Amino acid sequence: MNLDDPNIYKQYDLSDMLSRLHEMPAQCEKAWQMALDFKLPAEYRQINKVVVLGMGGSAIGSDLASSLLLHETKLPFFVHRDSTLPSFVDSNTLVVASSYSGNTEETLTAFAQAKIAGAKRLAITTGGKLGDLARQENFPAFTYVYPTQPRVALPYGILPIICFLQQLGFIRDKSSDVAQMVRALRGLTQRIDRTVPTTSNAAKQLANNLHNHLPVIYGAGIFGPVARRWKAQFNENSKVWAFYEVFPELSHNAVVGCQFPPDMCEKAAVIVLRSSLLPARLQERYTATCRLVEEQGATCRFADGEGDSELAQMMSLVMLGDYTSYYLAMLYGTDPTPVTAIDRLKQQLS
Repeated sequence: MNLDDPNIYKQYDLSDMLSRLHEMPAQCEKAWQMALDFKLPAEYRQINKVVVLGMGGSAIGSDLASSLLLHETKLPFFVHRDSTLPSFVDSNTLVVASSYSGNTEETLTAFAQAKIAGAKRLAITTGGKLGDLARQENFPAFTYVYPTQPRVALPYGILPIICFLQQLGFIRDKSSDVAQMVRALRGLTQRIDRTVPTTSNAAKQLANNLHNHLPVIYGAGIFGPVARRWKAQFNENSKVWAFYEVFPELSHNAVVGCQFPPDMCEKAAVIVLRSSLLPARLQERYTATCRLVEEQGATCRFADGEGDSELAQMMSLVMLGDYTSYYLAMLYGTDPTPVTAIDRLKQQLS
């Protein structure tokens, strides 16, 4: 399959996923402005912890936000993927239900418990049952319209969370970081678009390297959740097995577990998410780990973040992963948009 052939995109991208990827920079601008215009109740400033409820594409944005803000705010920030609410939730907790559809079973179940616990509640959704609940019980709901798959609406998952914590006084103003991020994303989009030939296109090159291999993504620090995002995008867009690991923990276990079975080692392709903002010691660990992996027969390549801020570096790597998973779907001759297995599972459970 030749990724420079425009006909393959017409043949396999039946729902025009590529257009949604192109829209990410504009999505980020719109999501940020909408969040700036959305005002939370004054009493929400009294919280002492945040719990975000979500699953899949509706949760990963909060993972990214939590990691990004870990060393800036003393406010405990938890992302919870379960139908049972943590027992520490109380009246001083802000519980955010993040559900693109507004109908996510686990999120709705846990959110109902938040009311009983007396927590301050907030919804981030396009509507559904969650939107109806917000109108009935009169708690704030940040609603948006963007018809797509939840995973492609990532800006509405990460930027409102950051903006609301800024509004409540827990972090500094991030407006300049957001503007810088948008510039970095626009520049990157121009260099990894499908019209850019493979010889100059980092995302196409990575997809070709991953074709007929098992993607394993390594990340560190704020790029740990980005590695998780890459893994999920390979699952949902490319329809392939994929795994992720996080430094420095992987140095204490994963580096040993890449010897057997031998034929699997040769099929594994490791992508290491790298950034100039990471400490020099971690960069050294990256190099040493890749050497160990390659000795076992796997391939190891680097993917680099762009921009001056942590937010720009994080989101540029997210975008690079999104495009790479898209091109990998083309190589496998599959439409990246549908998630038939997830839909079937939901039907069976209903």
